[in-house]
Amino acid sequence: MQKKILFVALVTLMTSTLHVKAQYAKQDSTYKRYFVGSTVFLLGNLDRVNPPNFAQLNIGYRITGKDAITLEPKTWKYAWPNGIHPFLNKAYGKDEEKFPGYVREFGLSVAYQRFFWKGLYAELNVMPTLQNFVNVDGDKIDNGFQVFNTYRAGYHIKLFKDKFFIQPSIAITHRAYHTRLPDGFKQLDDKWPKFIFGEPGFHFGFNF
Repeated sequence: MQKKILFVALVTLMTSTLHVKAQYAKQDSTYKRYFVGSTVFLLGNLDRVNPPNFAQLNIGYRITGKDAITLEPKTWKYAWPNGIHPFLNKAYGKDEEKFPGYVREFGLSVAYQRFFWKGLYAELNVMPTLQNFVNVDGDKIDNGFQVFNTYRAGYHIKLFKDKFFIQPSIAITHRAYHTRLPDGFKQLDDKWPKFIFGEPGFHFGFNF
C-alpha cells in the first residue's frame, strides 16, 4: 500500500508540471538565497500497515546560482533491510525478510547540489544517523550508528514565479558504514547489498 501511494504521488506531481524554466544564472544576484522544504515521501505515513512515522525538514542556502547546500534533519522507522529496493524488489514487505522488530533512526543530512544545465543537477548527500533497535514487544534492545550516503541526479523546476519549486530525481543510496546490528537483524541485513540503484526522489520547497 505504501509503495502504491508514493508511486501515484510521484506520477501525479511529475505530469502536472507545465512550466519548466532554467536554473538561476550564475551572474544573477536577484534570486532568493534561502529555501525550506521536504519530500513527497511524507505521504508514506498514510500507510496503515507499515507507516514509517517519517519526518524531514530541508533548510537550504544557495551559495551561487549554480551551488546550493542543504541541512536535512529527519527521522523514520523501518522493518526491512535497507538493501532491499522498496519499489523494484518483491522481497520488500515479505514476512520472511522482516526484522524481528524495527529500526528507528535519527539523522542529519548535509547535501551539496551542483547545477549543470538549466535545472539539471547532481547532489551528494551524507547522513550520519543514530539507530534504536526495537524488538517485537516494543522494547529497545540496542543502539547503533550509520553513515548513509545518497548520490542523486535530478531536475529543479520553478513554480509560481519562483516562489516554490519541485525536484524529481533518481538516486543511488549507499550504506557507507554501520555498527554491528543485533542478532536477528544482522542475519537478515547481511543478505542484501550496501547499494541500491534507481531509488526515486521528489523534493519540494519554498524560496525566501
